[in-house]
Amino acid sequence: MLKCGMEISETSLRDVKLVRPKKHGDERGWFSEVFNAKSFSAAGLPDRFVQDNQSFSRRGVLRGLHYQLGEQQGKLVRALSGHIWDVAVDLRPNSPDFGKWAGFDLKGEEIEFLWIPEGFGHGFVVLSETANVLYKTTNFYYPAGERCVRWDDPTLNITWPLDGIGVPSVSAKDAIGNLLAEAELPPPYQNK
Repeated sequence: MLKCGMEISETSLRDVKLVRPKKHGDERGWFSEVFNAKSFSAAGLPDRFVQDNQSFSRRGVLRGLHYQLGEQQGKLVRALSGHIWDVAVDLRPNSPDFGKWAGFDLKGEEIEFLWIPEGFGHGFVVLSETANVLYKTTNFYYPAGERCVRWDDPTLNITWPLDGIGVPSVSAKDAIGNLLAEAELPPPYQNK
């Protein structure tokens, strides 16, 4: 659906959306308004982000599955360069989609954002030689609430595209993340 100069696509997970801002171009190149608070609000997306984070990673780096308790964050994720496979996992107890995941190819040459609301785990693996990833958050980083579900949790059974990568490179903290069955979870799902 096209709203306010953006194409908003529903995904297989309730409340997770793909956002594609419109490109205006000619032989010189292109221009795109990638964020406008009025347009986002009109499309039912958050219009206030308080923190921008950027990461640089090499091929085979896997980050996640991260989320926060207490001061939860919604995330608007974009690959600025390179190619990542981005994953959202519904961790909201009582949600009809609890424990379900969806993966999305995000590439730097495309103008595409993935909206991941509060209550979801988030992670990605880098498929190109390198990738720069930017994500805007609806709340500040809250170290005391930081949590991680293991990327290879057998209950989630995420089909990571690791052909040619083998075992991904994960941080020490991510390697000891909790299994879903043992994880502290966000508050129960509230239907909006």
